[in-house]
Amino acid sequence: MQADDARYLKRKYKGGSLDVHPTEKALVVQYEVEATILGEMGDPMLGERKECQKIIRLKSLNSNTDIASLARKVVEECRLISPSRLPEVEQLLFYLQNRKKSAEKKEKKQIKPRDLTPFEGMELDEEANINSIDDYVELLYEDIPEKIRGATLILHLARNPDNLEELLQNETALGALARVLREDWKQSVDLATTIIYVFFCFSSFSQFHGLITHYKIGVLCMSIIEHELKRYDLWQDELLKKKKVLDFLKRDDDPDNQNLKKEYEKALKKYHGLLTKQEQLLRVALYLLLNLSEDTRTELKMRNKNIVHLLVKTLDRDSEELLVLVVSFLKKLSIFLENKNDMAEIDTVEKLAKLVPCEHEDLLNVTLRLLLNLSFDTGLRSKMVQADLLPKLTSLLGDEAQRQIAMCILYHISMDDRFKSMFAYTDCIPQVMKMLFDCGDERIDAELISFCINLAANKRNAHIMCEGNGLKMLMKRALKHKDPLMMKMIRNISQHDGPSKNLFIDYVGDLAAQIGLKEEEEFVIECLGTLSNLTIPDLDWELVLKEYNLVPYLKDHLKPGSAEDDLILEVVIMIGTVSMDDSCAVMLAKSGIIPALIELLNAQQEDDEFVCQIVYVFYQMVFHQATRDVIIKETQAPAYLIDLMHDKNAEIRKVCDNTLDIIAEYDVEWGKKIQSEKFRWHNSQWLEMVENRQMDEAEPFMYGDDGEPYLQNGDILERSDLFYSADGIIPVDGAISPEFFTDFQNGDLLGPQGFPGSSASKRPPAFPAGRSTPPTVIPSALRVNTALSI
Repeated sequence: MQADDARYLKRKYKGGSLDVHPTEKALVVQYEVEATILGEMGDPMLGERKECQKIIRLKSLNSNTDIASLARKVVEECRLISPSRLPEVEQLLFYLQNRKKSAEKKEKKQIKPRDLTPFEGMELDEEANINSIDDYVELLYEDIPEKIRGATLILHLARNPDNLEELLQNETALGALARVLREDWKQSVDLATTIIYVFFCFSSFSQFHGLITHYKIGVLCMSIIEHELKRYDLWQDELLKKKKVLDFLKRDDDPDNQNLKKEYEKALKKYHGLLTKQEQLLRVALYLLLNLSEDTRTELKMRNKNIVHLLVKTLDRDSEELLVLVVSFLKKLSIFLENKNDMAEIDTVEKLAKLVPCEHEDLLNVTLRLLLNLSFDTGLRSKMVQADLLPKLTSLLGDEAQRQIAMCILYHISMDDRFKSMFAYTDCIPQVMKMLFDCGDERIDAELISFCINLAANKRNAHIMCEGNGLKMLMKRALKHKDPLMMKMIRNISQHDGPSKNLFIDYVGDLAAQIGLKEEEEFVIECLGTLSNLTIPDLDWELVLKEYNLVPYLKDHLKPGSAEDDLILEVVIMIGTVSMDDSCAVMLAKSGIIPALIELLNAQQEDDEFVCQIVYVFYQMVFHQATRDVIIKETQAPAYLIDLMHDKNAEIRKVCDNTLDIIAEYDVEWGKKIQSEKFRWHNSQWLEMVENRQMDEAEPFMYGDDGEPYLQNGDILERSDLFYSADGIIPVDGAISPEFFTDFQNGDLLGPQGFPGSSASKRPPAFPAGRSTPPTVIPSALRVNTALSI
């Protein structure tokens, strides 16, 4: 058709479907445009159809909007919507008006790098046609400007997904593009960017990834990125040198200085121009690699070619769009341990810390998500604290869009005891306390209450939480909703000495009342644990036990199998706390709790924590005359303690030794047994050698008639650690007196002065910590016999 023959252009619009926008308050109208070129006589000469869409944004739509009036206005102003579709428009507007905001927020959280937009240099003064693809390929064999033009025309075709299948069949075009990219990418950034953009269009669809792998475009992109990053370093070095020279010559009236200043400004302008083009190239190349990394095998190849280091190095850039892409790529890589370790080796966290906070919402969100992935590593959490991220993350708790992710990172940091105290120097605790109280009757988020539980484990944090009416509000909510997690937080607060512990006196009755009720076991465990922490001198435990009738409850729950082990353990700890009071210890002894504890010890002897806590109860009770007599004269508790005296767990040994020292001081008979056992334990090697010599019929005597030892049948008597040193004879705790050493030299091994009773300590030790070593307790029927046979 000749241009002169065309006289008229006729357009025809045909309405299509009508729907709501997935994320915005807007209507989406689908329609079809039919364009026809008419000749001089009005005859159709050429026609084309195109599907389009129009978005009608409704910024004024809110809960008070009159839907009927707004629908009429939309139909009147938009000719693409027929008046007959007014009821349909009203229905869609009603849906938009009542659509939940949470759905919109959820949609916004799915952050992805934005689609690549046309960049500078893509503009053309002609429209690309798929039928002219051969002509475009011919341009790829010309000079650089023609190659750029040919590649740009092919790019315009590739940006339409409908053309990709046809381009895939044209191996000549794709082969020519790959060859030009491989040979000429260093000569022109625009050419390299355009060709990579063509292959990026293919990478958006998984079925075309094999094509990109066939032409080795991914490997080439890695090389291009590495080269461009090195060029960037050179540009910065050159610019810095010129800046230093300019700063050195500060005389404004010097003509040479003026010339240097103009040269620097010119170089700076050129640098920014080069930087813009380079960032376009990096963005399209990295986006292509991100698409290809959908296959984990391809991602592993990228990792072997140091993709992590390249991405982290790119974090120094200022382009927000490029940074969103780079951080998104790193976030995807960070889910694999090897990639996370690569990030830990370099200053990834330090560079990410510079991006928090930032005004670009998408960049901030994806950066926080990457930091969350990295925060599972203890070493990287430490780097986050060193990079001063703690106050920055705390400030984001006020941002509703970023609050959840920031709190998850802070929760991970609060897991380390060495960092807990640092929260007291920020405004974090007042913020989370306000968030707790703002929940009202709603359920508290698991992340929030878990974070608060960790914070409450620190003494300084606990004091801040109790300021004002903090503890009162926490207790009120915990008791109202029977919330075990809230009560666990209160329990952590109660373990710290100081003013905060005395505040619990007002709530002892409320806590004790929960124990007798049929509440959930988890809640009762935390209430018992909180009461067990209240070692307050002014607290009358006898009155509490009587008023709330707790003694039968405590005794009943000492029976093995009467409840879950966690609850039984808390009962034992509670008994240890109240036994510090003399009258309470007598009350418990009369109720028969001591035999119940021994029975529980026999049943739970494989559990170190149970053994440690039961022994601590015995330690508390031997301080009181009434309970001491019951333990020594009416039970076999001392025999159990003697057996546990050599347990592998240091805490058990410590409590047992202190308890036995007190028993030995007040009971002569048990004192002798304890001394004998200590002697046998510390000298077991010597005694074993003596017994073996006595049983050896071939050598009935150890010494000759002249008093000299026999040496011809062995060298055991030459051991200096048995005869010439105190090692193996005198225990490290100094329990053996100098008189014993004198008796030993005189041949009196088991003299009455061998183990003088040591004075008992009058101060109870610190509350025993949890045990972690394997249990060493053996059945009671065997333990005493074994000890006596050494």
